[in-house]
Amino acid sequence: MAGQSDPNVSIFSGEEVEFMAEDDMVEIVPNMRMEPLNMLCGDFGPFYPQMATQVPMWLAIALKKRGKCTIRPPEWMSVENLTQILEAERESQAAFQVLPFHYVEISSLLFDYASGDIPDLYMVRSLINDIRDARFLKVESSLESFEDARSSAVKVKNLSAMEVNVVRPFVGRALQSFYKHGSPDLVPNPEAMSARRPQATDNIQRRPLRKR
Repeated sequence: MAGQSDPNVSIFSGEEVEFMAEDDMVEIVPNMRMEPLNMLCGDFGPFYPQMATQVPMWLAIALKKRGKCTIRPPEWMSVENLTQILEAERESQAAFQVLPFHYVEISSLLFDYASGDIPDLYMVRSLINDIRDARFLKVESSLESFEDARSSAVKVKNLSAMEVNVVRPFVGRALQSFYKHGSPDLVPNPEAMSARRPQATDNIQRRPLRKR
């Protein structure tokens, strides 16, 4: 993945974050009978008609595509719960409400593959979009206060995966700017450190290699 293979990139793509979210468990209601599935990541099933069971999101999507199950949205995706979360997010400009770490990706996957299984679909979609927007506004405010305070650390609870993914590169650049503006004690300068390492090795006497 981009964030792991390239050391100069500290942010994952939306597709990569969504891929990681597919390991989260979700409840399905099969409409067929099937023996347990023995996967490298675990055993799932057996599956019986109309008997709910827990499977990873990627398996739920695969079965849904084949018309083998319906997917039950998690409890936090009800209109009542989302309305309460949105009100709480708007009331507090500092605190973030507790939501699943992959709430953005989970809801997006369900909208794409199981929209017919979601009661009050349009209201749920609208509420989640409003919650996401409210939280991202607070993320921006947190970054601004972090930069204004010229602090070497910031503590924000209950961020989601997508929000952490957005924050990470900004925090990294902010810390680098602190160093460049005369605060070397806060963050070591990677370029200076890498420049010093070869000098240390150059002072070591090297023995000539023997000719073979």
